[in-house]
Amino acid sequence: MSEPLIRKCVVPAAGLGTRFLPATKTIPKEMLPIVDTPTLQYIVEESVSAGIEDVILINGRGKSCIEDHFDLAVELEAVLKARGKVEELRSLRAISEMANIVSVRQKEPLGLGHAVLCAKSLVGGEPFGVILGDDIIDAEEPAIRQLALAYHKHKKGVVALMEVPAEETHLYGIAAGERLDARTIRVSQIVEKPKQNPPSNLAVIGRYVLPPSVFPILETQERGVGGEIQLTDALARLAKTEGLIGYQFEGRRYDAGDKVGYLKANIAYALKRKDMRGPLLAYLRQVVEEAERA
Repeated sequence: MSEPLIRKCVVPAAGLGTRFLPATKTIPKEMLPIVDTPTLQYIVEESVSAGIEDVILINGRGKSCIEDHFDLAVELEAVLKARGKVEELRSLRAISEMANIVSVRQKEPLGLGHAVLCAKSLVGGEPFGVILGDDIIDAEEPAIRQLALAYHKHKKGVVALMEVPAEETHLYGIAAGERLDARTIRVSQIVEKPKQNPPSNLAVIGRYVLPPSVFPILETQERGVGGEIQLTDALARLAKTEGLIGYQFEGRRYDAGDKVGYLKANIAYALKRKDMRGPLLAYLRQVVEEAERA
């Protein structure tokens, strides 16, 4: 575990997950597995490996199974112990001991900015991280820690950036500004899902390290795209008043909230496992050969 540069992280997980219906009718999208591990567990593991002590889940109606996953499972553990399944028991206990997890209910789906605002009383007056519950970044140095390091260097809020094709800029918040080094910009403009004339091709990805001064901004933020309180709009105001940094993180990002991105994440994480890599590679080669013959 790394030394904590920030102690708290907010994980918005109250969305309805409509892109994955009917699976998400009863199962939160954040609990859909990447191979055999819920997507949200990867997020919590990233937080812990970055030295974060408190993970604040912004939860929604019908998502109590998220809290249950990170709680003790006394009956299941008793069965595993009786059957001598030591490794499975150790794995389950590790999940429940992973972090101090607190859940806050977002009573209405009013947007990402509102979800972050729900954590105000628990965050208090210190810098904090935000990790979106369906955004997986596979990196040697945890992505949220990369941003925390940039925050401490520049003493300003930091957003994660990634270059995207020009035809995809309308799907993201887009940032632009003065280049400070190979990975860092001083943000002068940040726009939520621009329909035309994006300021750059630098997309804001689901990692942020923010000062507590963002909360008063969110409290007065008017609704934006989709009739929601957009975090991007609040960050545009923060950039003007205090300054904002954009950091192009190191690592590979998977959008597990998108069906194709979700499938890519499953393949990538399965290939990292010794017990799956060989058989899966053989199958993928077979699929490619059959597709080429078709």
